[in-house]
Amino acid sequence: MSGHTSGSVPILRSTGMYVPEHEVGNDVLRARFAASAPEFVDKMEATTGITRRFHAPSDWATSDLAVRAARHALARAGVSPEDVDLIVVGTDSPDYVTPSTSVVVQHKLGAKKAGTFDVGCACASFPTALSSAAGMMTTNPWMQNVLVVGAYMMHKLADPNDTSFFFYGDGAGAALLQRGEARGARSAERDESSSRGCRGAEPPDRERTGILGATFRADGAFAKHWGIYSGGTAEPASEESVRAGRTQVRIVEKYPPEVNDVGWPAIVQKLAEQERFALDEIDLVIFTQVRRRTIEKAMTALGLPMEKTHMIMGQWGYTGSACIPMALHDAIDSGRVRPGDLVVLVGSGVGHNQAGIALRISKELVRHHG
Repeated sequence: MSGHTSGSVPILRSTGMYVPEHEVGNDVLRARFAASAPEFVDKMEATTGITRRFHAPSDWATSDLAVRAARHALARAGVSPEDVDLIVVGTDSPDYVTPSTSVVVQHKLGAKKAGTFDVGCACASFPTALSSAAGMMTTNPWMQNVLVVGAYMMHKLADPNDTSFFFYGDGAGAALLQRGEARGARSAERDESSSRGCRGAEPPDRERTGILGATFRADGAFAKHWGIYSGGTAEPASEESVRAGRTQVRIVEKYPPEVNDVGWPAIVQKLAEQERFALDEIDLVIFTQVRRRTIEKAMTALGLPMEKTHMIMGQWGYTGSACIPMALHDAIDSGRVRPGDLVVLVGSGVGHNQAGIALRISKELVRHHG
């Protein structure tokens, strides 16, 4: 049953994405908020770069977005749903409180032999899920195909007359991990020197592809700033909480800008330290797609040009748990990355949670997008 061989590591084999058809442009929201917040949309458009978002049909759930992105990724790799061993879904807009959204995706996808679990740390969910999936493949050599999906449908959990509605676009992105012989000769030598305690002076190895490493930050002191605060065990949903809007997502208190302005560069710097690469070796870094100016600040702090990042907010708006895999897929599809390129993904979500993961693009992945 094991397909494991020496040196086999998780490799990102293919990606996919899905965006629903119904477009909600900023002019729609300008008209909606003309009386209550006449300058809000113009201000947000200028700072975020968001000009539109797309919403799914009213009878869809998050799993309907997720399964379409999953099918896209599997089709790119030529893999059948029946051959998927594990499905990990990252979202904070689940179909239900319980059961997990991933098990619903498994059924809709027809991945009958796959195990499933959810990751729920908001916009940090996809890097966290990708790292978790890679770790499980490392410790379970029988796993050959692991599907990681980020999906978002927060607009259905929001008050359409609240200005925060501006941010909520629907979408999903997916990535398929498989096994690959990803280490070159220099990597094997590094492993030997590491076992002798001599690892520190090793240069970066561009022959090593796949998932390189991950890092995480969190601060639960911000847990009450932005969220849905009725419907769980802290406050079960009631007629009163529904009337008061506490079963809908709310911004209760704004996050200090330094949460992301400082946190995002810190994640990238920590990855560089852990994985022994210089910041200027990064070929592409993708951040949570919520605010253009925050991305510009992070790139400046890292000393990297804007040409080394990729943004999709102008095309599809902010898509929360889905934005990182969607941006990665779009970057690959548009030729922004080449085989051997070092890519860093940084997700930042309410709570707050932050997660980063570093990977090198494999020839196999790029070929599927050729």
